[in-house]
Amino acid sequence: MDFKFAKRMSQLRASEIREILKVTERLEVISFAGGLPAPELFPVEEIKEVNRIVLSEEGSKALQYTTTEGYTPLREWIAKRMNSKLRTQFAADNILLTHGSQQALDLSGKVFLDEGDVVLCESPTYLAAISAFRAYGCEFVEVPTDDDGMIPSELEKILEKTERAKIIYVIPEFQNPTGRTWSLERREQLVKAAMKYEVVVIEDNPYGELRFEGETLPSLKSFDKTGCVLCLGTFSKTFCPGYRIGWIAGEKGAIEKYVLVKQGADLQCNTIAQMEIAKYLELYDIDKHIEKIREVYRKRRDIMVKTMEEEFPEGVTFTRPKGGLFAWVELPAHINARDVLEICLKKNVAFVPGGSFFPNGGKENTLRINFSNMPEDRIVEGLKCIAGVLRELI
Repeated sequence: MDFKFAKRMSQLRASEIREILKVTERLEVISFAGGLPAPELFPVEEIKEVNRIVLSEEGSKALQYTTTEGYTPLREWIAKRMNSKLRTQFAADNILLTHGSQQALDLSGKVFLDEGDVVLCESPTYLAAISAFRAYGCEFVEVPTDDDGMIPSELEKILEKTERAKIIYVIPEFQNPTGRTWSLERREQLVKAAMKYEVVVIEDNPYGELRFEGETLPSLKSFDKTGCVLCLGTFSKTFCPGYRIGWIAGEKGAIEKYVLVKQGADLQCNTIAQMEIAKYLELYDIDKHIEKIREVYRKRRDIMVKTMEEEFPEGVTFTRPKGGLFAWVELPAHINARDVLEICLKKNVAFVPGGSFFPNGGKENTLRINFSNMPEDRIVEGLKCIAGVLRELI
């Protein structure tokens, strides 16, 4: 049959990361590609016990439909956590549970974007956010970005001349793909600009709890006086990604719209997953668990940086993240990271070329390195392989 697909389908492409991950399923491959948590850190035994308790005590409820908004005790915990960590003022009614923060991105497009509207983003930005928003026919404007975040003067220029700017999408903490963290001043300046031009800000924060050094900075939301900032979060990086539970937090009027579109998408998130996470948070110390994750990732970050400093040839630069899962590498202008990947894959080493993180193309001389998923010895081996390929090409 000759299917008559919607026009939006012509704009969609397979996720480059997901395609590369198909290759990395082979055990011999050293993968720096996906943003995968370390599986050995999943609290499997504790989850077995939580599952037993939930099914024993509330099995009929756990296996039934629940509200679109989500399990109330879990929403209450999230609101309290955000208020203490991010200086927000949320209640359970400000929280909608979603299938990971990825669904929150998709719902954001559905709530705010008409065809031809403009999304402003960092340059580069999160690949899956580009995919989620692009499905709604938007255009992207990349705001010039340095190590401290979006450059305020450039943001102002763009907002002043862009009539259909609808969303500013940012990841201020340990950004994906670069690992950079916004300065306090930049956070405040962005929110002031958003309030002035009445543009929604989506503050994505999947990595904020994974800080290895330095002090936690106030969230963008803490500077918001008009309700323009919506906050995304997830349990995928600090607990277990397989549960697929995240959330979006914001003013009640906005959350009500999100509830309407989620009802049309999937009715609700998995009931038993929500209840098991809530029970885990009740019975166990999540902060102790997160500290265990941070310690492992800190060591892997350190060995990654040390190896790149020692092995990468002159002319190659890279970020030194203070948290999160990623580092960003920039090669000499004449080197295409896709060519490097092609050679590295033959040597069973994988990463993600950086060009895909620029919604309007360009910057093919960049790549993203994930350091959370591989043990230290394989990190060293894989980076030495990449360095050898780079030396040959340069």
